[in-house]
Amino acid sequence: MRLMFVHWVVEDRGSPQDIYNYTCVAKGMGHEVALYGLPDGNSSFNYSLDIDAADAVVFLFEWTTLIKNGDNLNFLRLIGRVPRKRRIVVDLDGKYNDALTVAGDYNHDDEAASHAWLQVCDSLADKIHQATPHPMRPNVRPFLFHAYNPAWERPLDLSGKEFGMYLVGNNYFRWMPVHRMLKAIETIREEVGRIGFVGYGWDSPAPWTHPSLRKDAYYTDPEYLAKLGVEVKPPIHFSQVIEEMSCGIFHPVILRPLFDHLGLVTCRTFETLAANTIPLFTQNAKYVREIYGEEAVELVYPEDQPQEKIQDILRGPDRYVRIVEGTRRHLAEKHSYEARIKELIGIIES
Repeated sequence: MRLMFVHWVVEDRGSPQDIYNYTCVAKGMGHEVALYGLPDGNSSFNYSLDIDAADAVVFLFEWTTLIKNGDNLNFLRLIGRVPRKRRIVVDLDGKYNDALTVAGDYNHDDEAASHAWLQVCDSLADKIHQATPHPMRPNVRPFLFHAYNPAWERPLDLSGKEFGMYLVGNNYFRWMPVHRMLKAIETIREEVGRIGFVGYGWDSPAPWTHPSLRKDAYYTDPEYLAKLGVEVKPPIHFSQVIEEMSCGIFHPVILRPLFDHLGLVTCRTFETLAANTIPLFTQNAKYVREIYGEEAVELVYPEDQPQEKIQDILRGPDRYVRIVEGTRRHLAEKHSYEARIKELIGIIES
């Protein structure tokens, strides 16, 4: 089957890792995944405008419903040449919902914006899916989209690490949970050692900072980070993410408050487990159990005395290495790209 993905991809944020891996893994399964757009020999992606050769179209909506370097005529070509029953929408950001606000995070400015977004999606497909096991709207079905690739896995060896805590990811509605963790670390600051952050928006405004965004979207406190000795590095290409995550003994898995509320998964949900580090989940135990398996609950960052969990990882990492190894096996079995592609084709053919 030839699948045409429609997505505004950016190579240092969002979901490029997934787009790339779908393309590679699908090829090994005898399928093809193309990304709608002008062919680009310098890109990591299989861009194509050959919609006539597509068996199905998958609209992957993250932060926009627009087509990169395209316009409404492109939408007309897509829906005019592929039957509605062979088109699906996958909502990756929780925007196919009423307007929601959670701890300063939000999916739409107001109900009018929500209504407009829903209208666009409904005009494209009847099959609406969301990257959460538990969608809120009755017409939405789960399809997690993001996945795990065992080929990413780095051997787990925590000796000789340069950093105690390392965080790879951009600051978009993430300051609040990050700040909570750093406040807990203050009491054990010397024991943690070096702390490193990689990405946009930690010590200077991110490229997407705009007056139309609420302050919580990009808020940070560079003076506090400097006082705590946090070392900030620039963003990196998606192909470098897992190796970069491996710089620290532990790596927090921190999602936006809205995503935690909706139970969404992201690329980081799975990438972090493949790195040579101990993931520390800031999600609740129910979510962790459902996605990662029972054993991974030991990796949940607790609300009470959280610094003790960090100390336990730093002082006795071998036990946590065994947990990560078991969790990797669970993800390889339940959340591989092969499994996702089979599920996606089943959705299309249903």
